[in-house]
Amino acid sequence: MNTKQRYTNKLISEKSPYLLQHAHNPVDWFPWGDEAFEKAKGEEKPIFLSIGYSTCHWCHVMARESFEDDEVAELLNKHFVSIKVDREERPDIDMIYMSACQAMTGQGGWPLTIVMTPDKKPFFAGTYFPKESKWGRPGLVDILKQLIEVWEKDRSHIHTVVNQVTRILQAQAKQLPGKLDESIVDKAFDEFYVNFDEKYGGFGMAPKFPMPHNLLFLIRYWYKTGSSKALQMAERTLESMARGGIFDHIGFGFHRYSTDEMWLVPHFEKMLYDNALLAYAYTEAYHATQKSIYKDIAIKIFTYILRDMTSLEGGFYCAEDADSEGEEGKFYVWTPEGIIEVLGVEDGEWFCDIFDITSKGNFEGKSIPNLIGVEIEENDRIARCREKLFSVREKRIRPHKDDKILTSWNGLMIAAFAKGARVFNDDTLCQAAERAVDFIFSKLVNKEGRLLARYRDSHADFLAYLDDYVFFAWGLIELYETTFKVKYLKKALELTEQMLNLFWDEENGGLFFNGKDSEELIIRSKEIYDGAMPSGNSVAALNLIKLSRITGDVELSDKAWQLFSTFAESVSSHPSAHAFLLTALMLAFDSSNEIVVVGNLDESDTKGFIDKIRSYYMPNTITIVKEDGHQGEELEKLIPFIKDMKQVDRKATLYVCRDYACKSPTTSMEDLEKILKDHAEGV
Repeated sequence: MNTKQRYTNKLISEKSPYLLQHAHNPVDWFPWGDEAFEKAKGEEKPIFLSIGYSTCHWCHVMARESFEDDEVAELLNKHFVSIKVDREERPDIDMIYMSACQAMTGQGGWPLTIVMTPDKKPFFAGTYFPKESKWGRPGLVDILKQLIEVWEKDRSHIHTVVNQVTRILQAQAKQLPGKLDESIVDKAFDEFYVNFDEKYGGFGMAPKFPMPHNLLFLIRYWYKTGSSKALQMAERTLESMARGGIFDHIGFGFHRYSTDEMWLVPHFEKMLYDNALLAYAYTEAYHATQKSIYKDIAIKIFTYILRDMTSLEGGFYCAEDADSEGEEGKFYVWTPEGIIEVLGVEDGEWFCDIFDITSKGNFEGKSIPNLIGVEIEENDRIARCREKLFSVREKRIRPHKDDKILTSWNGLMIAAFAKGARVFNDDTLCQAAERAVDFIFSKLVNKEGRLLARYRDSHADFLAYLDDYVFFAWGLIELYETTFKVKYLKKALELTEQMLNLFWDEENGGLFFNGKDSEELIIRSKEIYDGAMPSGNSVAALNLIKLSRITGDVELSDKAWQLFSTFAESVSSHPSAHAFLLTALMLAFDSSNEIVVVGNLDESDTKGFIDKIRSYYMPNTITIVKEDGHQGEELEKLIPFIKDMKQVDRKATLYVCRDYACKSPTTSMEDLEKILKDHAEGV
């Protein structure tokens, strides 16, 4: 009999796809909340905490082996209170207990397995465990039996471990202030240089993760220093990933990471945040180099997101699973026979030759399409073949889609769409960004004006975390720079003010991950290390510098400099692990450069100036457009230094400023050309 017909636990009322996947386990799961903790206290039982997410391959494996198993369920139900947490809904909980796991074991990952006291203090940690011991890993059944014995007979040992772990977590949360100078940026570059894979791109050994914010740092470092090596490292990595199996050559979008050094065999899940940051990086690379491959890949990512990962309401979904029909990658792989059946012999054999589809295969007897070692650009024949294959692939059983909408990840995608719209002059991308912004403000803000973190099934929940505020504000800033609509700048400033009020550590500086009005956990964490996504503090620093440059408000840049000081020791110990913060630092050390265009956006001379400005790669230059009427008046309230800037002879007029000191206005395109060349050359 199917377990779904036999059992239903308390997860059945949740909205999280991950929790609902476990709602029919025989384990008596509770969601995180007072009911579970009161039960544990009342019955004097330890808590078994399992943290994962709906598209996590090893979470599925552990569920099949253990959480759907009656023997495991009996042990858990009798001796523990079991709690399931979706790490994407509750990153605050995940962050604390992942830190505990890393402190106790030296490693981490998902599923995250924690055993803790009823007052939420951990004394055992690990990741995936098979049901029975194998592969040199202890089995979950044996672990549970040992923990039961320790809990019943040696509670003093548990308290000793708890106290040790708590002290470590508290120490990690404290930062010693210091000072960062420009040399730290060079040290970060040196670390990337040492770890760079000259042959395949990327950094270090397999597995390889995209880490697009590192590539963004290298491109900006090249812009700042002229280092051709920095640009070469970024380009080599971007091109290798684009040709590898980590990119879905049939349906587009990037998979999570590569299991090998060549970027050939991916872990097949697709995450919104990866694709957002990669779209941003490929767009940036195109803007800097004008190489068509980067534009092609960025547009393909956007195509995938709009087609498969966008809700009817305009928000962006979280992820797609690696597995379908119980097999990882089954949806994505091909055989030569399957290709030829769809394309015919001539096109089929040609496509197989180009995309490495062989009878031997490159993944468990089948083939992942890739272009490794093939120098070919997009063409009509490839596009025609791909469309046919895509139509056939769409008839396969698709991987599970996690259709919850997270404010933070949507913020990243909004930033990417807005930047893409600006660089590629594509209004479709702009509309996607604006729809997503409208969705968040209509669905993910409560009655008190507090931002919320998650939306699914017509229901928003969880007070927003730092990442929600800063990633969304980043998207709004990018959208302002694309549309010049005052409302987006105003909202970015309002969110930043709210962020500082809710998350700023008045005693030690820096931003906590959860707000002062959030649930009290065993510690209040701060994150500065860049993982799969840049840290909230890093993005906050960039936002503060940019908003300061746009508005002339020095208090905002002062906050950014406080952030740099707060985390100086951590950054100095491993600079390349904080690449996004150093991207913000490079901007902070650079002079403030603003170009103000006074004119109406529907007039050709204004559009001509804007198009010309955007044709140059100048990542540290702010462009502002001041229109007539109400829009201009509203903008003056936010940007006081533009108040006296007016049109000359009723023509679009340029004011070029450095550190808010502006040159004489001009209406000449020739003057603009000279100005832009000087800016691009750092004059």
